[in-house]
Amino acid sequence: MAASKNTEREAREARERLRRYNARQTVHAHQVTRRKRDNLFAIGAVVVVAALATVGQLFYFNGGPGTPTPVPSASASAGAETPAQTNVGAVPDPSLAENRTWTGEMTLNDVPLGVSLDGALAPQAVASFVASVQSGYYVGKTCHRLVASDSANLLQCGSADGTGATDPSYSFGPIENAAVGGIYPTASLAMARASNDGYSNGRQFFIVLTDSAIPDDTAGGYTVIGTITSGLDQLIAQITSAGVTGGASDGAPVVPTSITALTIQ
Repeated sequence: MAASKNTEREAREARERLRRYNARQTVHAHQVTRRKRDNLFAIGAVVVVAALATVGQLFYFNGGPGTPTPVPSASASAGAETPAQTNVGAVPDPSLAENRTWTGEMTLNDVPLGVSLDGALAPQAVASFVASVQSGYYVGKTCHRLVASDSANLLQCGSADGTGATDPSYSFGPIENAAVGGIYPTASLAMARASNDGYSNGRQFFIVLTDSAIPDDTAGGYTVIGTITSGLDQLIAQITSAGVTGGASDGAPVVPTSITALTIQ
């Protein structure tokens, strides 16, 4: 009788050990499945974030109407081309900026804007801008592009052909005095360039209408040459507040805009 009871007890204990083992295996299997699922979600999130960051960079100065002509971007791939780190055309020596502040007035349609350029912080770009003003380049050029998004609000001007395409006969670098953290304060005056190329600055510039976030790309940020010291409120009221053609967030302004006068001294 005792032996029979011992056998039954051992059998129950064996069944209990088997039940606990199976339960542990089930829990382990669920944990493995959950880890795989979480890893897939994490990978997917990283891909989405990276894609959004790339779209954010391309949105500003390499997309929409008036886009500069694309240039080869830097790549780690074997045999890939990188943008040439040289100036093209009759780019003036940075010494023309004289390491000083330049002041003047730029008129868009009939709106006069006070302008201040910092030849100490952005000597190459300021030298280029001053030389272009002195040659009469800017008068008659259009402001072909208005960006009016939740994160950026700016007006881009100075394209040679009025479309925003880059000028293959004139470009320079490097990037100078870029905004810290990609935040460009209201009234900043900065140079436009092609994406991922620090030597694709030309004669196009943009006026920041309100504090704007413009992400750096692989080349960095955008050269800030100075500020608009007066007239910005009038520019917004008379021109840019009308918005973008077709109600878009990036494109030609509803109010056709051109540079009717520009002096610097």
